[in-house]
Amino acid sequence: MRMIMGWCCGRAFPPTERAMERRVAAAGPGASTSACGESRPAALASAPSPSRPRNVLDLPPELLVEIFCFLPGVSLPGLAAACKKFHQILSTDTIWRRRCRVEYGVSENLRRLETVGIACRDLYIKLLHPYRNILGLWQPDIGPYGGLLNVVVDGLFIIGWMYLPPHDPQVNDAMRCKPLFRIHLWEKSKAEVECMYGHKGSHKGDIQIVKKDEFSTKCNQTDFHRMAGGRQEEFRTWLAEEWGRTLEDIFHEHMQELILMKFIYTSQYDNCLTYRRIYLPPCSPEDLIPPGLFKGTYGSHGLEIVMLSFHGTHIKVTKITGDPNVPAGQLTLHIDVTCSVQLPDIEHLRNFDKLSRIVLEIHQRVQRDQQNQEHWQENTQHNVDSSQFTCNGVQEPNCHGAKAAGMNMKIETAGAEGGTAEGPSAPPVAGQPFVLPVGVMARNEVYPRMCRACFYGTGLIAGHGFTSPERTPGLFILFDEQCFGFIWLDLKSFSLYSRIEDSLKSAQAPFREAFELMLKSMQSWTS
Repeated sequence: MRMIMGWCCGRAFPPTERAMERRVAAAGPGASTSACGESRPAALASAPSPSRPRNVLDLPPELLVEIFCFLPGVSLPGLAAACKKFHQILSTDTIWRRRCRVEYGVSENLRRLETVGIACRDLYIKLLHPYRNILGLWQPDIGPYGGLLNVVVDGLFIIGWMYLPPHDPQVNDAMRCKPLFRIHLWEKSKAEVECMYGHKGSHKGDIQIVKKDEFSTKCNQTDFHRMAGGRQEEFRTWLAEEWGRTLEDIFHEHMQELILMKFIYTSQYDNCLTYRRIYLPPCSPEDLIPPGLFKGTYGSHGLEIVMLSFHGTHIKVTKITGDPNVPAGQLTLHIDVTCSVQLPDIEHLRNFDKLSRIVLEIHQRVQRDQQNQEHWQENTQHNVDSSQFTCNGVQEPNCHGAKAAGMNMKIETAGAEGGTAEGPSAPPVAGQPFVLPVGVMARNEVYPRMCRACFYGTGLIAGHGFTSPERTPGLFILFDEQCFGFIWLDLKSFSLYSRIEDSLKSAQAPFREAFELMLKSMQSWTS
């Protein structure tokens, strides 16, 4: 209270009576002291002055409204319980209208609430505040397939939008959005949850907030998900939405099996899912391109969503959606930006064997350096354990041996026909011509013919059911800020990735360590 009083008066509180007496004595017999302790002549002291409010309750109601408008909404219920006057003032809708706008971005349609008898206070207390912890990005637990859910405040609703990649192989097309649930105030008493899954309109659902970074949805009327034609009609409808085609249009038998498997697996959940929070990757000025979400081609599995993030001299590309071979949450690409690759001229680049030799030579060098480092660390630990001395003691010469052992060794590899890979260096700004080698399969032949830089990296491949996972060498091609690619040498295939440009709110990590912890947790969710 005292702090609010001081703020609204724009100055410090009056001094105590004892302090005022000391100032009067110091000023002499011809002076008096003002309420704020300022000495003034006796003639002026006797002049009448406007009364100052001695208590915050003496402030005009309109001034208290302005003050309370600046307080966070979570503090207002406690303030309303302080006294009857505060309780009456905090029933003013102006205060809650501002909190809805400032804290949750609700600026439209607030006036419409009055027509249905719902106050902004009810919107804040019964809808926005109780469900604030589900706003942001989430990954549903759908086995290896995963997904991307964005929960936002949309007008007078809270809506959970499932983000789906465009139809294969149109990687440059916009994302598709499908509502899975919505929450709103049908009446003044409480918020209601509706399931939007299926094709028969909205119906009753439920949301349970398990903890801050996890919640679950449940449909209470799953018969709304069923179609009159049975599972066959449901499959045909799902196939048209998911792939934009019929099963007869897909001639590859293995691809048909994968599609049918995904339908059977995902449809069994009936929108009864558990969601775990995910964050957008943090960025820094040193990053080659802005990190973020991309959609990319994965052969017969279609388009999948990945997250590109920077970690010092390494780039990690993590799956947000996945497949039975490499599930969601796994590190699909790992790029070493200290191993840049200068491509040969276009004619030699068309030869897959020559490009493969350049990348494999780097791969072998990286593996040898890693083995040397591990061997040196084992020997160092053995020496420390046996002698109980540190590098600052008798065995200091061994510390200098660390550098000789290649702890920070710079990679310099001569490649065939002018191709090179070398240590940290600025990527070429002007770019260089690029074309896929002959024999490399690509779902989408529409890719840029100029690239900024290329780097050595590894891609994760595995058998069905994520069996025998293995990191295999490949080439990371940075086309521009919106697009990159990866050539999988072992598979002789090319994946093209395009940035997701949708605006995703409430998705930033509170600090970098939280993002790193999330990446580790994602791998454990589907391992």
